[in-house]
Amino acid sequence: MAKNKETDFNWCKDLISNCKTEIAKRVVGQEEVVEGILTAMVAGGHILLEGVPGLAKTLACKTVSDISGLDFKRIQFTPDLLPADLTGTLIYEQSTGNFKVRKGPIFTNLVLADEINRAPAKVQSALLEAMAENQVTIGETTYELPKPFFVLATQNPIEQEGTYNLPEAELDRFLMKVMVHYPNAKNEVEIVKNKGKAVDINVEKVLSESDIKKCQELLDSVVCDDAIIEYIVSIVNVTRPETGKKAANKAVTKDRDDILRYISFGASPRASIALCQCAKVNAMFEGRSFVIPEDVKAVANKVLRHRLVLSYEAAADGITSDDLIDKILSLMPVP
Repeated sequence: MAKNKETDFNWCKDLISNCKTEIAKRVVGQEEVVEGILTAMVAGGHILLEGVPGLAKTLACKTVSDISGLDFKRIQFTPDLLPADLTGTLIYEQSTGNFKVRKGPIFTNLVLADEINRAPAKVQSALLEAMAENQVTIGETTYELPKPFFVLATQNPIEQEGTYNLPEAELDRFLMKVMVHYPNAKNEVEIVKNKGKAVDINVEKVLSESDIKKCQELLDSVVCDDAIIEYIVSIVNVTRPETGKKAANKAVTKDRDDILRYISFGASPRASIALCQCAKVNAMFEGRSFVIPEDVKAVANKVLRHRLVLSYEAAADGITSDDLIDKILSLMPVP
C-alpha cells in the first residue's frame, strides 16, 4: 500500500513537471506564476495575479486552459459592469409568459477575471458566493457551478484612475496572491523573438479533469504533523494584534512589537487552512507524502500577503506585507 502511494506521488510530480514544460513553450519565465496557478488548481482555491500590463498574466491563464482542456472564459472587468453580466439573469419570454434563466460566463471551469479592480464593489461581491460555495443564485434558484471551478483574477497595481480596492472579504477568498515581475534580459530576448505571438504556439493537452481530481484526492493523504500545524498557526497568530503578543515565542519579544505596530488587522483562520493546504501541495509537487517547514516557508508569502491590513505607519515607513512575513518567518522557531 505504501509503495502504491509512493508511486502516486511520483506520478503527480511528473505530471506537474510535464505541465510546466508545456506552459513554458508559450510563457517564458514567470515560474512563480505558473507554480501558483497549478497550486491553486490542485488545492481547489482561487488565485489573484498582480502585475503591470504585458507580463503574460492572461497568456498564462489561457495556456493552463489549453493544456488541460477545461472550459475557459475571460471576463473583462470595467466600471460599467453589472453583477448580472457575471452570474446571469432572468429573461422574460413574451411568447410563453415565463422567465427563462440565462446563465452568465461564470458558469465554466476556468474564469479569468481580467483587471478585477476596475469593477465596483457590487460586481466584485457577485463573485463571493461563487468563490466560497461553488454556486450562484439567480432569482430564487441556486445553481451549482461546474467542477472543477477556479477564478484566476488579475489586477494592475500602478494605474489607480477608474479602479476600486478589492474588499477584504473578497481578498480573503483568494487562496493565494502572486506578484508578477518583469522578465530578466535573457527571457525578454526570447519573448521579443516570438514577436508577441506566443498564443499561436501549439501545446499538448497533458492535464485532464480526472488528473486534477486524482491530485486533489491524493492531497488528502499528504501528512502534516501536528508540530507543523502548530508552526503554521503560530505564524498566522503573530499577524493578529489581539493575539500576536501571546503567540510569539519569548525569544522574539523585542521584535514582536516592531511587527505588530505595522499591522492593523491580521489573517483569519482561513489563512491557516490555506497555508496548510498549499504547503501540502508544495510537498506533493516535489514527490513527498509529508510536509516539512520549508514547504510552509515556500508558500507563506503568497498565502498571507493579501490578508494583512497594514497600518498608516507601515505606509509611511515603506514597509510591505512581504517584509513583515519574511521577518516573522525568520524569527519563528522551526519545529
